[in-house]
Amino acid sequence: MKGGRRYLDEDDVRVRARGGSRPRTRRRPKHEDAEQGFVTAVDRGRYHCLVGDRSVVAMKARELGRGSIVVGDRVALVGDLSGLPDTLARVVRVEERSSVLRRTADDTDPVERVIVANADQLVIVVSLADPEPQPRLIDRCLVAAFDAGLAPLLCLTKSDLAAPDELRSTYSALGVPAVTMRKDGDISEVRSHLSGKLSVLVGSSGVGKSTLVNMLVPEAERAIGTVNPVTGRGRHTSTSAVAQPIEGGWIIDTPGVRSFGLAHVQPDDVIAGFPDLAETVTECPPGCSHTTAASGCALDTETAQNHLDPARVNSLRRLLASREETVN
Repeated sequence: MKGGRRYLDEDDVRVRARGGSRPRTRRRPKHEDAEQGFVTAVDRGRYHCLVGDRSVVAMKARELGRGSIVVGDRVALVGDLSGLPDTLARVVRVEERSSVLRRTADDTDPVERVIVANADQLVIVVSLADPEPQPRLIDRCLVAAFDAGLAPLLCLTKSDLAAPDELRSTYSALGVPAVTMRKDGDISEVRSHLSGKLSVLVGSSGVGKSTLVNMLVPEAERAIGTVNPVTGRGRHTSTSAVAQPIEGGWIIDTPGVRSFGLAHVQPDDVIAGFPDLAETVTECPPGCSHTTAASGCALDTETAQNHLDPARVNSLRRLLASREETVN
């Protein structure tokens, strides 16, 4: 009793048996005989898992509740693990994740969507033309990578249509490695960055993610789309994330994105995703929002002295402002 109020715990709850049924219990089977698997695809509540050298289809055990299982998860399975047609196993445990890549629908959406688990590297696929590159989307993906603890890699496609020099220069200054590829060109450099790692490919529709996967893993046979000549946007071809094995590692192709919401990332962590601006921001006055010049933001002083790239400053400010629904 505290202050006349009695605090209850689970021991105070009485469970009435009905029709001879046993009282409910929180005890769950440990499934000590469960086998380990790796989730390679998710399709309408069915999980395709690699168990040893077999591909097994499984469903989620009821005791796991509503928690999500995503591509890249390492799971424990019981039941029919033969991998034969029309067999079904059960996922009874999701092992602890080493990393989680998340996104939201937009910068004000409170609902996080887990894209993949346990990735080591985020490969940001950007076409140099058709469609045109989107530096702001690159910046958002970099913030997401740093927040998730993933190493970023910039993959510039369609270099036969436009030169990669400007983009490479901008992001190499931030310590972000970049590889360049062209249609029917040499992919050995890309392959060397992917070998032995679990890499997730992210980018807009039409930039060549599925083409890249097919070049690296021909048996994948990922559908390839085209770019709409009117809007300049790619058409969605990949509808779900799928993992493909590659030389001791995995590459995960994801559906094309037109936005990458960062509502789950705190403002200080957003700024950390701009390493070329983060040190300048520490010189700002207390309470500076970094979104407008009126606050005496140090970003303006350094930009006026040509110490900062105005496009990078604008990208950061738009991202911070979008979280407050203040984008013009």
